[in-house]
Amino acid sequence: MKHVLAFTIAILVLATGPAMAATCASLASLNIAHTTIVSVQTVAAGEFVAPAGSQGRGAPPDYSDLPEFCRVTASSKPSNDSDINIEMWLPMASNWNGSFAAYGNGGWTGSIRHGSLADGVRRGYATGMTDTGHQGGSASFAMGHPEKLVDFGHRSIHELAVTGKALTRAFYASEPRHSYWNGCSAGGRQGLKAAQVYPQDFDGIVAGAPGLMWTGRATQAIWIAQATHASEDSMLPAEKFGLIHDAVLATCDALDGTKDGILEDPRQCNFDPATLACAVGHDASSCLTPGQVATVQRIYSDVQNPRTGEIYFPGHEPGSELGWRTMAGANPFGPGLDLFRYIVFEDENWDYMSLNFDADIEQALKADAVADALDPNLKPFYDRGGKIVQYHGWNDPQISPRVSTMYYERVIEAVGEATVRDHHRLFMVPGMAHCGGGEGTSEFDMLPVLEQWVESGRAPDSVQASRVVDGRVDRTRPLCAYPAVARYDGSGSIDEATNFSCVAPSRR
Repeated sequence: MKHVLAFTIAILVLATGPAMAATCASLASLNIAHTTIVSVQTVAAGEFVAPAGSQGRGAPPDYSDLPEFCRVTASSKPSNDSDINIEMWLPMASNWNGSFAAYGNGGWTGSIRHGSLADGVRRGYATGMTDTGHQGGSASFAMGHPEKLVDFGHRSIHELAVTGKALTRAFYASEPRHSYWNGCSAGGRQGLKAAQVYPQDFDGIVAGAPGLMWTGRATQAIWIAQATHASEDSMLPAEKFGLIHDAVLATCDALDGTKDGILEDPRQCNFDPATLACAVGHDASSCLTPGQVATVQRIYSDVQNPRTGEIYFPGHEPGSELGWRTMAGANPFGPGLDLFRYIVFEDENWDYMSLNFDADIEQALKADAVADALDPNLKPFYDRGGKIVQYHGWNDPQISPRVSTMYYERVIEAVGEATVRDHHRLFMVPGMAHCGGGEGTSEFDMLPVLEQWVESGRAPDSVQASRVVDGRVDRTRPLCAYPAVARYDGSGSIDEATNFSCVAPSRR
């Protein structure tokens, strides 16, 4: 009887023991709901070559340091008008860190960035990305295709999570220990949308400069373009961006106690562009015409509902002037113009000067609500133990940084400050432009910060950041968890982070 019992136990152990990992080739037959595996390929170490035309402008990235990995492409069709392309790069088991990471997109972009996939593989992740369900960088795909707009808005994110985890599980014969999202701009929006709509998909989310008010940002683009192109007098020559920026710094740089060419919190700056007004009837590179003063005031101002005062989109902050070519250049900001042409009015010839802010904005908000990510109730995501590291540059000239502060504060109102602090940290980056660059300390890596929080419980109160000029670090600063700000301790170099502390903000 003992021998029979022992034999039965042995059979049960064998039956429930670890499964064998799959080969790369065998993933071709993996069965995933409404998803087809299109191709599988084992890529030898250092041998990946990006498809022709897939890298855009500039020198091609260097992939020679990549380890061997399994490359899988798939197509997901959750609706009768969906075709979501997904790509997964799975490092061999010896190089896998045990987790899955998905990377986000930018703008209306319908493409898969191999540089992002390579970054994930270098870190050891089973790494995935999606084209959001269309090809190209325009919103023209959405005209007459509401299901494709849903795919772009959020469904492609979920399909990537489901497919990516299934491939990871099959290839390694193991569930990923953790699942992460890493994105900026539209990718930041995607990450927070996932937390709102699919709280089970990710354990941790890095959301940089998130385009949460997707419709609002498009509205602001037209708001600024109409002011910029109202007359010849209202156009802002690019050389005057620096004039305005210098005047802002002269007015407000020292407010944070350190004159360093950076505004720690530009909301405290009350700069009046009228102080740069030219003499009546004159124009020069050193002053602003009346029309230009009005354009600058429009760029700083909030787009508001004329009846209720609700902010559709907050204005740009003082300090962002060097990047204004994006919104106040020769043409309207393309992603914003696309939303109205292809989604709101479904007319590719629509004239942006015809937009009536009093009558048309509600129509716009309804037409593209699927892409907005404004639900402040993150409790279901928090209840699963989910963590969010959000960041935004104070000098962002594309997506107003107050999008992040306003949303974070709304989440606190909805869920409670203590709960939010346990699961969600926001880092505002003085001097940083859109997702990077600018005059501030814009070099940092939030993914390891998130990993340490999810996997070791170390909540980040500050993050070390650097400024790199001509390949050399010339300044370091702590980025402080909002609402705290970095303050100079009063001694030592203002270019060294050790001489700054994170403190509660002062109010003027």
